[in-house]
Amino acid sequence: MAQLNPDSKIREIQEFTKKVYEIPNNRHFELGEMLNNIQRFAMRGLKGIRKGDLDKTRKNLIISFFWFMSTLVRLEIDLEEEVWKRFPYLCSYCGTCPCSCKSKKVANRQKPIVNDDLKPTTLNGFQEMFAKIYPASSRNLEHAGVHLAEEIGEFSEAYWAFRSERTENDFQSLVIEAADYFSCLIGVFNSMNSSFADEISKMFYNNCHECHNAPCTCSFERIKKY
Repeated sequence: MAQLNPDSKIREIQEFTKKVYEIPNNRHFELGEMLNNIQRFAMRGLKGIRKGDLDKTRKNLIISFFWFMSTLVRLEIDLEEEVWKRFPYLCSYCGTCPCSCKSKKVANRQKPIVNDDLKPTTLNGFQEMFAKIYPASSRNLEHAGVHLAEEIGEFSEAYWAFRSERTENDFQSLVIEAADYFSCLIGVFNSMNSSFADEISKMFYNNCHECHNAPCTCSFERIKKY
């Protein structure tokens, strides 16, 4: 049985995704279709913010995230490694914790100094890290949602640029946007005062959250209409 718990590591979540969803996704979905599902469920989640339905927001953003993780599995991108390289307990732009981009009016991206001793070991630890870098008090939930929508758009643009040119530089841009997307997704959960790891463990306590099998046996028709 594949199972996630509140103390799961990001790599464990990626391995879970691979075990449960890699085979059916490889059979039924092209990468562009998977990208569409990232966007489809994320937009439903953001609509939940507008409607004041945070349960809807949490559920749909989590589903969107697992389509995102499935995409990274297909592309063999290690999310935990890339997030840490991009955000080593510091803002990826100004290089401080908490972020001082606005107060210092930082004009150019700073190269952060990486201290691997500070690296979180669990998803909860990464959420705590982002809460310190980008305090939820610095923006409201709606602003966090808009930022996430922007990053999903940039991740999509980076993907299609890579598929167009297939260069290593374009692939690395895609990797960076993946890390940025994750940071903004966590930002939304911090703004909701919700533990992302706890919410994931509730949905994925027994394989796929719908059919409860590993690999997932949900039909293409079921997924299409979900």
